[in-house]
Amino acid sequence: MNFGEIFIWELLGTAGLILLGAGVVANVVLKNTLGTKGGWLLINIGWGFAVFVGASIANPSGAHLNPAVTLGLVAADKAEWADVPAYLLGQMVGAFLGAVLAWLAYKLQFDTHDEPQNTRGIFCTGPTVPNYAWNLVTEIIGTFVLVFWILTSPGAEPGAENVPVFGNGALGYAAVAFVVISIGASLGGPTGYAINPARDLGPRIAYAVLPIKGKGSPEWNYSWVPVVGPLVGGVLAGLVFQILPATS
Repeated sequence: MNFGEIFIWELLGTAGLILLGAGVVANVVLKNTLGTKGGWLLINIGWGFAVFVGASIANPSGAHLNPAVTLGLVAADKAEWADVPAYLLGQMVGAFLGAVLAWLAYKLQFDTHDEPQNTRGIFCTGPTVPNYAWNLVTEIIGTFVLVFWILTSPGAEPGAENVPVFGNGALGYAAVAFVVISIGASLGGPTGYAINPARDLGPRIAYAVLPIKGKGSPEWNYSWVPVVGPLVGGVLAGLVFQILPATS
């Protein structure tokens, strides 16, 4: 695929991912929604199926949706360095647009929420116990699980025509949703499991610029953790995959 094709499919897929992912958090956090106080499990399930929808949309580009996945595939020699800019740009722009769309869908609920200063978590992640070093470790581990599973799951070979870069037999992208739900339920408690730099940074920028009355700080001092941690975890997964014995 050329630059433009990769860019547009990754943009559309990532926008769908963030629209639905930020949307489920808004549904749980904001007042005057039918999902108010739905809890952590609803958020996990919503994010998992958001991945399914986003990945299905972005199937033509291989549905990376995540810079950590893109760099993990490159480290595993399953994607080309030359394509990285198109993937990353599409993911970042799509993440920003998806966050804006989620805000538009819940505009009235944002306007009537009792604690607008606490709405940042709808858009991006933050630690329950702030400690940059250990928060980084948590994000590295969670992302390693995601990318390593993608690399080791049976499915289509990267570069094949009209098939995704990764998959899992008949389950396809639904299997990725299960993995994301599992990571959220098991490893998401400490930091909110960004496991995706675009998923965190794009919506964080959107939160900073959107006209949400009474909103709190985007917390830029923490913003590097959900970028660096997932990138390290993704690349580590790719490097570990490289040294594994061949299965065929």
